[in-house]
Formats: sequence, C-alpha cells, structure tokens
Amino acid sequence: MAFGVKRNELEEWKDKVRSGEIAFLTHYWLDPRFPGCDTVTKVGCKDLKRLKEWGKGYGLKPGWIDHHKEFPHFDLFGDQQITILKAEKQLEQLNRFHSIR
Repeated sequence: MAFGVKRNELEEWKDKVRSGEIAFLTHYWLDPRFPGCDTVTKVGCKDLKRLKEWGKGYGLKPGWIDHHKEFPHFDLFGDQQITILKAEKQLEQLNRFHSIR
C-alpha cells in the first residue's frame, strides 16, 4: 500500500518518467515482506537503456526493474534508499517522511 503523495507530485513524476528523465518519488509504503521499511523511492525513466545505466552505477541489476507498462522503475528502500538518495541529492524526499535514522 502506498500513501503520503500529493497528486501533483505523482503527476510531475509521471511527466518526467515519460519524457525520459531519471525521476524520483518517495512515499510511505507498507509491505510485510520488508519489515522495518516504511518508505520506498521509485526511480523511473521511460528510456530503459538510460534507467539500466543509471542503476548500474549503484549496483542495481536490470532484473530488478519493475517493467510497469508506462512507468518502468527501480524500487529503493532501506539502507540502499538512503545511500542513493544522498548521492543524488534527493534527501528532501526522505526528510519529509522522517525516515533518516
């Protein structure tokens, strides 16, 4: 279940993904398979080659891409999420959810 995202933030992320940009969207997320993780960051890009190359820089495997029909993306959570968002200077997204421990 995802929550905590404003419609305009979601639409902005979708627009960026569709245009081939690397786009970040963090939101609350609960999944019993991942205890202790309360947020997820979706890093999307319609240009799969670009998304794969971006992910490769962080050790993300192409097989981890969620091949959503219109919005392909990686899901980042836990320590990996924090490390990558710091490197990408996207920490305001996590700060909003008070997830940095």
